[in-house]
Amino acid sequence: MAAEHERYDRQILLPFVGREGQRRIGASTVAIIGCGALGTSVADILARAGVGRLRLVDRDYVEWSNLQRQSLFEEEDAELCRPKADAAARKLRRINSSVSVEAAVRDVSARNVESCVEGADVIVDACDNFETRFLLNDAAVKLKTPLVYGACVGSIGMVFAILPGRTPCLRCAFGSPPPPGATPTCDTAGILGPAARAVAAFQAAETLKIITEKTDAIRRGIVQFDMWGADVRIGGIALPEAPSPDCPCCAMGRYEFLEGADVPRDAVLCGRGAVQVTPRGGASLDLDALVRRIRSSGISDVSSNEFLVRFAAPEGLEIVAFADGRAIVKGTRDADLARKIYSRYVGEPL
Repeated sequence: MAAEHERYDRQILLPFVGREGQRRIGASTVAIIGCGALGTSVADILARAGVGRLRLVDRDYVEWSNLQRQSLFEEEDAELCRPKADAAARKLRRINSSVSVEAAVRDVSARNVESCVEGADVIVDACDNFETRFLLNDAAVKLKTPLVYGACVGSIGMVFAILPGRTPCLRCAFGSPPPPGATPTCDTAGILGPAARAVAAFQAAETLKIITEKTDAIRRGIVQFDMWGADVRIGGIALPEAPSPDCPCCAMGRYEFLEGADVPRDAVLCGRGAVQVTPRGGASLDLDALVRRIRSSGISDVSSNEFLVRFAAPEGLEIVAFADGRAIVKGTRDADLARKIYSRYVGEPL
């Protein structure tokens, strides 16, 4: 107990935290959706702050290009092709062994999003695509769970804390996701590491305010900044003070993204030159059987762990197949080609 007090002493000294605030932090559960630049930094801050339970959800694995900005990963994680959620959880348990860390290697969809965030006191949106962001917004409003949105592209960052029933939600702010290609991505614009860290710091601070029930300190409106241009704006996008009466989610209780049809979702991954192929119905893979089948076809460059199988196809593409049936086909942005490769080596995705 004395060691725990010493660990958090500087935080307890803060008048807006104190012993009661620290107790609330230790009793809280935070679900972090996405373990990239934002998610790893938020998780690191919250684990060091003593958040009792962290649930990390991510669909991807560690690559060398991640090490520039994704703070919980090391070279060994990229060498071993560890799933991001698993690699981040391993590191966090070494940082603070008193924090319970759950790793979920899965792609968030309408089928599973509520189970991903169930029981959380706060949801942190650290995603890299608008489809998942609006899905999380639906789930947060439906479950009445606070959601902390964050985004970063280039040197530009944005943070927005959503308190269902009290503040505008994502649909109040933006209406609908922008059409494909309408906004820059890390694939087209790059990303500055310090900008991602700044977004994560804002997100972690808003999360701690919610956990400690200091919601009066939440920033009303969207925080925007340019880390390279040293420009910070609060409320740069005009929002109503309360949920919009015209919002289909907040006002009308229509959870259109949650209720979306359960169809295969092929996704070109941000900054990757890769396509994720997702089969219908959440079919699972026998990874050991897949390894045997790939090797019997004459492909020798195969590696695996308990979460995935990685191999190089003769077409010059790399395939990473996960136990939940998904596969990432690296080396193309052509979804049709990716599905053909999936069908050829993994199985029929439909």
